Amino acid sequence: MNSLLSLLQPYPFERLRQLFADVTPNPALAHISLGMGEPKHPTPAFIQQAMIDAIASTPSGLASYPATAGESALRDAFAHWLQGRYHLKVDPATQLLPINGSREALFALTQTIVNQASSRKATDVKPVVVCPNPFYQIYEGAALLAGAEPYFVPTDAERNFAQDWDCVPDAVWQRTQLLIVCSPANPTGSVMPLSDWKKLFDLSDRYGFVIASDECYSEIYFRDEPPLGGMEAAVKLGRLDFRNLISLTSLSKRSNVPGMRSGFCAGDANIIKQFLLYRTYHGCAMSPVVQTASIAAWRDEEHVIENRAKYRSKFAQVTPMLAAVLEVALPDAGFYLWAKVQGSDVDFARRLFALYNVTVLPGSYLSRTCDGINPGEQRIRMALVAETAECVQAAQRIVEFVKSGL
Repeated sequence: MNSLLSLLQPYPFERLRQLFADVTPNPALAHISLGMGEPKHPTPAFIQQAMIDAIASTPSGLASYPATAGESALRDAFAHWLQGRYHLKVDPATQLLPINGSREALFALTQTIVNQASSRKATDVKPVVVCPNPFYQIYEGAALLAGAEPYFVPTDAERNFAQDWDCVPDAVWQRTQLLIVCSPANPTGSVMPLSDWKKLFDLSDRYGFVIASDECYSEIYFRDEPPLGGMEAAVKLGRLDFRNLISLTSLSKRSNVPGMRSGFCAGDANIIKQFLLYRTYHGCAMSPVVQTASIAAWRDEEHVIENRAKYRSKFAQVTPMLAAVLEVALPDAGFYLWAKVQGSDVDFARRLFALYNVTVLPGSYLSRTCDGINPGEQRIRMALVAETAECVQAAQRIVEFVKSGL
């Protein structure tokens, strides 16, 4: 067996299952889960119909192997969306690739980028993958299984949970081969400003590392301005070739189709070329049926606007309720609330589940302890993915739980 597998930590939801293993929740209350970030709004009917129609209308149906690079019509749909959303012009043939959801692609991209041989010129030193803390656990797992060392950059709660890039030592940047950013961020909902992008691009130019920008929450936002994307930031700063930058996005949250496993990556044509080679051997081609449904989804914005309006209405109702008893505020984007609690976040989640049958995720499960500090301690992540009435009911129970002091 690959010995690197032993370095992986249990996934947050496995830890949550173990935390609740010996707990019997209040049987008088129906269970409400705010734990997993899985969209629960209905999948638009036209996307489902496009998938159904594709089986019959595609000449070869499901009887042929799809190309790893995807059909030209799919890549054109990606390019059209980037033009409309970010005012970007990209070459569909060389700067875009379909991916089977951002998680799969983030893992595969890390295996493509990390080069262990280049970091062993003088001594047996591991390459570094820099990522945020708290973070989406696939970043760590991808780094470890690529033979790299993850380096976690803490957030600054006083600066809207911005990453403290200045705290990273020069010796770490010198070993860094990949930097993963998440904007809008999971779990904090913060959006990285242009000034931070400039700082990271300058560091990338100086040290030669690649930046992977995870942007799967980009279409659920609460401000007037939509979140700034990595490629958009590059253009604003005159980096028209997107050098050493790959942005990844997905239909899962935007269109409520996590089961389709559909998204795309875009950016530096040289990296895309190597990533395509890796994916060809890895076997990451997207089903032609999913491609057809994806084209329909990327070319329609009405359902995205409606979906965003649902989240805005939901957060407008739930956030003030919880803010009355917890330290929590409306995020820039995404569908999480990142709240501070009194005492242990793990104990809070366990007692809330036992007494009020509501699941939340302890913030410490989404973070790593560095220099004696876990930035997720005394915080909980609440995924407001269910319909509004259910989320409001969950908020009412949390308010009652906090006020009771139990």
